[in-house]
Amino acid sequence: MLLYLRLIRESILMAWHALVVNKLRTMLSLLGVTIGIFAIISVFTAVDGLEKSVKSSVDRLGSNVIYIQKWPWAFGGDYAWWKYWNRPLAAISEMDDLKERTTLAESMAFQAYAQDQTIRYGGLSVENAMIELVSHDYYLINNFNLFSGRYFTEAESAGGYPVAIIGYSVAENLFPRSEPLDKTISIRGRKVKVIGVFAKEGESIMGNSHDGIATVPINFARKFMDIKSDRMNPFIAVKAMEGVTNKELMDDLRSAMRGIRRLRPVEEDNFALNESRLLSNQIGNLFGIVSMAGWIIGGFSILVGGFGIANIMFVSVKERTPIIGIQKSLGAKNYFVLIQFLTESVVLCLIGGILGLLLVFFGSLIAGYYDLEMPLTTSNIVLGLTVSALIGIISGFIPSYTASKLDPVEAIRSNG
Repeated sequence: MLLYLRLIRESILMAWHALVVNKLRTMLSLLGVTIGIFAIISVFTAVDGLEKSVKSSVDRLGSNVIYIQKWPWAFGGDYAWWKYWNRPLAAISEMDDLKERTTLAESMAFQAYAQDQTIRYGGLSVENAMIELVSHDYYLINNFNLFSGRYFTEAESAGGYPVAIIGYSVAENLFPRSEPLDKTISIRGRKVKVIGVFAKEGESIMGNSHDGIATVPINFARKFMDIKSDRMNPFIAVKAMEGVTNKELMDDLRSAMRGIRRLRPVEEDNFALNESRLLSNQIGNLFGIVSMAGWIIGGFSILVGGFGIANIMFVSVKERTPIIGIQKSLGAKNYFVLIQFLTESVVLCLIGGILGLLLVFFGSLIAGYYDLEMPLTTSNIVLGLTVSALIGIISGFIPSYTASKLDPVEAIRSNG
């Protein structure tokens, strides 16, 4: 055991000596491995950050919530948009009927959105904001926290009171030096009282962050907004009762909606029942493609780097052929020489891999400065080092094996 440890130690020292003596040659050889590891791990790091952001966004949608909409959540070339275009939009009256017909729903809420709106207070304004129109039970379905203030009362929701809960970013821009609660803002020329502020959530890849919105009761907004417009994207959100699966709830909702819309048995559904799992699956497939692209791009770089490592190892064997002959004449076994050069190859590749990981690390720090979450995880570090070691073994095996089979006499007589 001590012999093997001494052998590995000597091999590492020889590898370091080769690196120091032939700096330019070695760095050029390691460049391919460095770029390859950087390409692979940077893609995986970006995917990890995006997956975390997507998971956070999907969690806000609710895993046990079904969305009744005109358009299904689906992607691909067979998306029959021309058929979905003629479907009717969800209506508030349908939600009222659903409450009477369904037995597996815990709560329901009607929601719609007005994009690209301007919210004003005094001489300040927030452009391209979103106005969220909701029925009262919205708070029972959506996951959110309030930074200050309160939610709508039932009387405010039912009576269509001019009240609003604004997002954290909206509050920062409209009230940089004052408390927003009980202030009156302007939405489409209507005076609206601020009764609450959403807690800061940060950017969402799916666009469902509360930071840049103002939420108002739908009975207030319908007085001056057309909630039956496609641009408002109205839908009904239904939360399942405890112990009820999404499939059971969807079957119950499908039967109820077909009855409400008076569809005959031979007619197709003219509504979509969406759930967050559909988005998770689609985005997961997309991330899989991105990861594969990272492997392909990085693989070519690593392949080139592997040839470079093999080349430098052949040169190293040739330069040290007389030393190999002396070692073998003094009793060194073939495996001793094999392990010696194979360790050197692995060490060189690990150095290239570490350089690649350092580039990813500094890149993640820069991304963090711009509020982009790209954490270099332990699993990605282990993956980078493992791939580097495997490339070192593969590219260094033939030169190492060639060195181990040298005849001692011929090796000593060689000029190197």
